[in-house]
Amino acid sequence: MTPQRRIPARVIDLAVVALILVSTALLGPRLPGGPGPHGGPPAPGDRGGFSGMTGIDDPDRFWFIAPLATVLAAAVILLRRRRPVPVFAVTLMLYAVTVVFELPVIGAGIAAVVAVYSVATRQSRMTTLVTGTVGTGVVALLSFIYSREFTLDPQVFQIAAGIAIAAALGDSTRSRHEYAVAMTERAERAEQTREAEARRQVAEERLRIAQDLHDTVAHRISVISLNAGVASAAVESDPDKARESLGTIRTASREVLSEIGVLLHYLRAEDGGTAAPVPQPGTGELAALVRTVRDSGMSVSYEPPAALDRVDEIAGRVLYRVVQEGLTNAGRHGSGRTVTLQIGVHPGDVTVTVTNPVSGTDRNQPDAPHGGLGLTGLRERVAAAGGTVRTTTDDGIFRLDADLPLRRKDTP
Repeated sequence: MTPQRRIPARVIDLAVVALILVSTALLGPRLPGGPGPHGGPPAPGDRGGFSGMTGIDDPDRFWFIAPLATVLAAAVILLRRRRPVPVFAVTLMLYAVTVVFELPVIGAGIAAVVAVYSVATRQSRMTTLVTGTVGTGVVALLSFIYSREFTLDPQVFQIAAGIAIAAALGDSTRSRHEYAVAMTERAERAEQTREAEARRQVAEERLRIAQDLHDTVAHRISVISLNAGVASAAVESDPDKARESLGTIRTASREVLSEIGVLLHYLRAEDGGTAAPVPQPGTGELAALVRTVRDSGMSVSYEPPAALDRVDEIAGRVLYRVVQEGLTNAGRHGSGRTVTLQIGVHPGDVTVTVTNPVSGTDRNQPDAPHGGLGLTGLRERVAAAGGTVRTTTDDGIFRLDADLPLRRKDTP
């Protein structure tokens, strides 16, 4: 569907001016005694209409009023877009002057009709109602007085009718335009809302993937680093221990590459594709996680709670990440290669406490950087699940506490 071309404003202005001038040139003013519904010359001494009220014995002496009013109306009508109400007032006055001098010209009346249409399309409905009513009433009164028989004169009254119709049409046009603008703005707001929602979902998905990448990669790298230290220290004194650590490094490297491959496959899936979501570990993988940390050379004190199966899936996934981050931090930034893990399952929540000694001179991994991203992401995860995270350091012991609410497993 091709868009409609709008007629340039200059072309419309030229057409309106030409209509005003041509209509006056072709029709000209008509005296009340001329041909028409009151045809026939006026009776001798008859000074009805405005002649009797203004003392105008010979309206022909004021022949210049008709062309002058027409030219002024054609000139002032060009300003109707910027000053619609004043232009209507001026054109209405010009037409009223021609009627008062009994030389009504259709051109000035057309200018008043066009002007009131501009008022209706650019001003409020109340302004349109006032100007349209006043204009129609004034011209209708002039039509009544202009007629020598004190009836409505068709030539003048047609301008009154034109003003009323133009006001109604202009108000309708303005209403349609406002409705179209409102619909356009609503559609734009809806589109902006959809775009904002899409950006929000993309940002959340990026954050989730970044958290998964950090959780999985950071833990495996920590395991690799710990075992690399063990292997380098035991390569001569305890070759079997060194070989065991190297095997753990190989396994951890293979696992981290596999997990990164899953994430990349998920990221590269095209829109509408069928890539499976990134698998999320839960409470069932806690034993394997603790075993991996122990295999890396860390001493982990942990007793699984008997009611661990009461933890729902959502809390279980977050619980796993809390334990993973706590153990990873202990291996990277703690000291003494020891860590204590406690999990308590209660009727309404599950608590996690990870404690490990810290020392500025005897760190497990002296070269491990302090990024802080892990704890930041962990707080975001736990907060999203409705829980809280608190970290403290007291007397050389770092403590990580997390509290997660539990839901019934049959709750959606």
